[in-house]
Amino acid sequence: MKIKNLMNQIKKLNINNNNILKFDAKLTNNFQKDKKYFSNFWKEAISENNKIKIKKDRKKLRAVVENTKKVFLDEHSKTIYNLITHNKKNHFKINELVFSANDYVPYLNPSKEELIIENKKFLKDKDGIETDQGLFLSSILSHQEEGNHLCHSMLLPSQLAKEKMDEFKTNKKVQFDGASVKKYDKHIIVTLENKQYLNAEDERTLLPLEAAIDLAILDDDTEICVLRGEKVDHPKYADKRTFGAGINLTHLYQGKISFLWYIIRDMGAVNKVFRGIANTDTSPENSLFPIKEKPWIATLDTFAIGGGCQYLLVMDHIMAEDQSYMTLPARKEGIIPGMANLRLWRFTGDRIARQAIQNGLTIKSNSPEGKLICDEIISKNNMDKSLLKTINAYTNSGVVGASSNRRAFRIGQEPLDTFRKYMSAYCHDQAYCHFSPALIKNLEYYWNAASRPKE
Repeated sequence: MKIKNLMNQIKKLNINNNNILKFDAKLTNNFQKDKKYFSNFWKEAISENNKIKIKKDRKKLRAVVENTKKVFLDEHSKTIYNLITHNKKNHFKINELVFSANDYVPYLNPSKEELIIENKKFLKDKDGIETDQGLFLSSILSHQEEGNHLCHSMLLPSQLAKEKMDEFKTNKKVQFDGASVKKYDKHIIVTLENKQYLNAEDERTLLPLEAAIDLAILDDDTEICVLRGEKVDHPKYADKRTFGAGINLTHLYQGKISFLWYIIRDMGAVNKVFRGIANTDTSPENSLFPIKEKPWIATLDTFAIGGGCQYLLVMDHIMAEDQSYMTLPARKEGIIPGMANLRLWRFTGDRIARQAIQNGLTIKSNSPEGKLICDEIISKNNMDKSLLKTINAYTNSGVVGASSNRRAFRIGQEPLDTFRKYMSAYCHDQAYCHFSPALIKNLEYYWNAASRPKE
């Protein structure tokens, strides 16, 4: 049925190109034959797309291309992944994987050159070619062995962390552009630093925050980690910390947030806080050789919006300022709030989670619902003192039990295979959300994004 519908879709294209109109999407089940045939079609479609002036017609052709890639990937994505990784012997981060795929199947994903051109455009002006990356990753993650291997790869230390390891050991701190990590006696503090945007997350903060998290977990001398947001510039919050404002909506509207940003963040930094740092030799869930992990404390100052709230859901202990609040404004943004759909209901129950994600419920930290998420409610100006007290309570009793218990909770609540299945659907659906007209409309209506100066 999917082939028949696709063929009808091709026939309805408003183009005069027989190489496209006569394309037969039936597979031969021979990888070499299929890749040659489909790659030639995608090459032809790129050429044709460059000739089409009407955006509506370009969108129709793009939809056909996406559906042909779904058909191809449904049959051959396992083969592609095993070719790239030499049958899962090698590990690739997803930003490497999506480009390596083109070496084996030309035109399967957009090239670096195409993305350079695409990323100069506002989000509403893009053709949505990054959707192909979402389809590719979704298909890989749909396969248990290959998908779990990719999840494993994303839990390995980042290249930036490796480069800064010696500096951290020498100075006990590293100042990144967008985050910092500092070592104390028995604990480490990781700070998100984007004060111009109320500690929103964007391309600038993505890799530095992950690297800071890597260094914090990998350090052998400390027992517990803390995640904070820095003091911000905004007059409304003068001299106040904010935990996190979520995705930088100005940058999102202006086309400065790539699709892969979502996936790298949730399979990298956020998942490392939740699971720990893996090594190449053993599975992240090998019970004889446990993954390297530490308990995490979050200090919820002022607010945790969107992605900030998502980080709270992977913490072991949350200390919230008594006037702080949490929101997951997914409906107003038009995107999926990371792993929140997978995790929030475990704290609040299903109805509150749906109200927060689908109806914009604001959860005040000191409310009955907020106390289901937050462990401590801290009075104003008392966070720093209370944080040290909580750190001492953990470290004085030893954190071996804490790490073992968090691992036990994780096995029961969200084993890696559950995460993999969620990520497979997320990669597909978030790709379409990211480029949907509804997202543009929401950003203009709720965020007044069109009136903000271009940066």
